[in-house]
Amino acid sequence: MNTKYLLQYTGYAALIFLVACNNSKEQAMPQAPPPPVKVTVQPVMKSDAVYYDEYPATVSSLNQVELRPQVSGFISGVHFKDGAKVKKGQLLYSIDQQLYAANYQQAVAGLQVQKANLNKAQKDANRFHELDKNDAVAKQLVDNADAALEVARKQADAAKANIQAVQTNVKYTKVYAPFDGVIGISAVKTGAAVSAGQTLLNTVSSFNELAVDFNVDQKEIYRFTKLLVTTPKTTDSTFSLAFGTDVYPYPGKIALLDRAVNAQTGTIKARLIFPNNKNLLVAGMNGTVRVRNNASTQALLIPYKAVTEQLGEFFVYVPGDSNKVSQHKVVLGKQIGSNVIVVQGLNDGEKVVVEGTQNLREGSNINVVTPGAVNATPSTVVAKDSSAKEKK
Repeated sequence: MNTKYLLQYTGYAALIFLVACNNSKEQAMPQAPPPPVKVTVQPVMKSDAVYYDEYPATVSSLNQVELRPQVSGFISGVHFKDGAKVKKGQLLYSIDQQLYAANYQQAVAGLQVQKANLNKAQKDANRFHELDKNDAVAKQLVDNADAALEVARKQADAAKANIQAVQTNVKYTKVYAPFDGVIGISAVKTGAAVSAGQTLLNTVSSFNELAVDFNVDQKEIYRFTKLLVTTPKTTDSTFSLAFGTDVYPYPGKIALLDRAVNAQTGTIKARLIFPNNKNLLVAGMNGTVRVRNNASTQALLIPYKAVTEQLGEFFVYVPGDSNKVSQHKVVLGKQIGSNVIVVQGLNDGEKVVVEGTQNLREGSNINVVTPGAVNATPSTVVAKDSSAKEKK
């Protein structure tokens, strides 16, 4: 039994030795290099790239005023239609003025009383002065008469001022349009109680021209300052406004840059003015300002699909000697259609790999083929070969 087990053990050991020898031979055999990667290449294009920088924007009124009453009372009349155009000085609201009218009449009556008192005080003072010329009255009585006359004058002046104040309140019972514009939906109805300086009645805003505000990075202040100097009064295609895929049909003009940079965001507000004769713009709309880039130098363009991204950085593959590629880091600019501007990393005349980049790495061998042939399958070739063999 021991001899039997010894023979089995010897056989197993020999088998393990033969397998180990075969594995070592396979590891020692050199591996064949991978086949070249099929790619298509395209030269870097140098062209006058016309494109637009885009900024989120908000439409706002150049002139907008909230209407609030300057006296308290009850609304006695609303003299417009909601959303209508109004003219400067047009009557919009009336506030019940009975109380203010009564106060005005009372103030007028009070002024008449003070005028009568002033007249009496003047006569008394004149009489005492005549008596004083003949030393027929005490000096103190003359002084008292002059003091009473001065008090009467001050009381008459106060009565006049009171009339002006009450008259102003009567005037404030009428609310007029401050300028030509569009009025919104009324916040109060006839009979509603309103408080001076508190209750919001409505809002009037201008409409012939509207402002479009947007924020630009502080690095672009110099560029927009130049635009402000060169195109302050004229409108051209430099500035346009888009809402999704729809572009507003009239160009705008730059009006101003804000006085200071926002310290928290590092941006500054810019304002454009757009005509609104056809009332296509409404305050509060959100859109996109498109600013044409007027760079005079030509730009380098490559297909955007040639770019690969790695950890937030962008790279392209450039064919070199011996049909090998090298990876170049690039700085990208504005995307224009299917192409993108290369700001840094490539030179005019170089070529980049457009198709087949997903199978490449630094130093990969490539086989340049015609566009569309990278993903082509050899099924048609195999079919022809098999049919030829059958004929033989």
